[in-house]
This record gives sequence, structure tokens and C-alpha cells, in this order.
Amino acid sequence: MKIAVAGASGMIGGALVPALRDDGHEVLQLVRRTPRTADEHRWDPQHRRIDPAVLRDVDAVVNLAGVGVGDRRWSERHKQAVLTSRVDATATISEALADAATADGDRPRVLLNASAVGWYGDTGDRVVDESDPAGDDFLARVCVAWEGATAPAEAAGVRVTTLRTGLVLGRGGLLSRLLPIFKAGLGGRLGSGGQYVPWISQTDEIGAIGFLLDHPVPGPVNLCGPAPVTNTEFTAALGRVVHRPAVLAVPPPALWVVLGEFARVGVLAGQRAVPAKLEEAGFRFAHADVEAALRAAVARG
Repeated sequence: MKIAVAGASGMIGGALVPALRDDGHEVLQLVRRTPRTADEHRWDPQHRRIDPAVLRDVDAVVNLAGVGVGDRRWSERHKQAVLTSRVDATATISEALADAATADGDRPRVLLNASAVGWYGDTGDRVVDESDPAGDDFLARVCVAWEGATAPAEAAGVRVTTLRTGLVLGRGGLLSRLLPIFKAGLGGRLGSGGQYVPWISQTDEIGAIGFLLDHPVPGPVNLCGPAPVTNTEFTAALGRVVHRPAVLAVPPPALWVVLGEFARVGVLAGQRAVPAKLEEAGFRFAHADVEAALRAAVARG
């Protein structure tokens, strides 16, 4: 397949591009800077501009673009950037794919568009799958707008799959920030520890994306491991992996000081989300429990 990837410089994209090439796919990268190689093509999602020719002959697009949600303390400006970066990128790609489909309706096309389990809001200990409705906090509203921006492509006959991803355990991301703390013996639960963590190993995240390129599973798909755990269980497992105690606790007020509103909706809230559609389609997880996923992530550095 000929596949365009947006957001290739991120944690997931950086692992996805070589994996796709190893599988024999031709990969184009959409970049916002001046292209450095022949496989890079410039686009301007902020102003919703892309050369129509770039996507005209692709079979699939994997869109992972967006400002990092938890990279800094939330301000109104950062929240707006989180929203607009996702909606603008998705709308730009979706409209370009729709134009390509209109010009050449015989070529089947796929759009795998990033989303997040934040769609569901804080679900407590209730198990949720892809049939559950959206929540009503900020991240849920972002996901609704994000997924909604794929509408032009879907209306033009493109198979659209939205990837509601959980916490990816691999090189980079939140785990890279937690590891030094836990290795120093200072790790522990966040808040009450009762909130659920819908995790997935980086290996399975990349594997699931490759699987969904080939398997027609339209609509939302939860990309998370089959056994979500509470924050207390997650931190205990990480402590065991690094052979350090994980008995401390970070109180909610301290998280609020550091993270602002993100502490409430992104750390102290949780989703007991399960990958119902992924498992029904026949995907097999390399890491079916959180401790195995954490050991694999730590072993990778």
C-alpha cells in the first residue's frame, strides 16, 4: 500500500513509519517544515492547505497530528491549541481525501484518524466499549470535534476508522517521565488510585494500526489492552518492574498545582475501556497484561 502519515515525528508515528516500511509499504510523511527527503511533503494544517496531488494516489492515510495534551500545564491558550491542531489537521486531510475520492472513485481508500479514550469522559468503574456515548468534559468534547472532522472523507466513500487510543507504554510519552521517579523509589498512586488506566503497549499500538489498514473495521476502535487496571494497580506493577517500592501517593491538590485542569480530566479521571471491536475482528495482543507491557517498554529503553 501507499500510505501517508501525518504526525510521524511523535512517539507513535516515529515507531509506525519504519514498521510500515518493514512490512513492504511505501510511506509518505506529511511535514510542516521544509521537506528534507523525497518521501516528505509539506502541508499547512493550521491554514488547511495541502497540495491535492499528494494524496491523490495514496491508498491510506494515518493521521496522528496534534499538539501534545499533557505536555504542559493547561491554560486557555493551550486548550485551544489542543483542539484546533486536531480539528484542523483532520479536516485538511479529510477534505483532500474526499476530493481525491471524487476524482477517482474506483480506488478504495482508508483514513485511520487518531482519537482517544478521553471520548468517554470519566467512566468510574463502568466498563465501556465503542458503543458508549461521549462524555462531557473538555477532552471528551475535543474527541467529538476531532472525530467529527472526518465527515467529508466518510461522505465521499473513504473507509474511516477513528483510533481511540489509551496510554501508550513505550519509548517516550508519560512513561518516560514516570520512570526516573519510580527508579528513585519515589513513585506511587496519583490521587485516590481508583481511577482506571486504559493502557496499551507500543508494540500493540503499532500492530493494531497495521491490522486496521488491512481489516475493514470502520468507525471508532478502542486501542487499549484487554485488561484495564486502576492507577493503584498500574503504579504497583511499574514498581515491580523497576524493583522499587511504589507506596507513596500524590494528593490531588499537588497535581492541580502542576497540571491545572488536566489533573482532573486527564489524570484523576479514567476510563475502564475495552477493545471490543479490535478483539472481535481477530487482533491478537502481544502484551495482554499491564506488567508484560511495562516490562517490554522498560526493556526497550
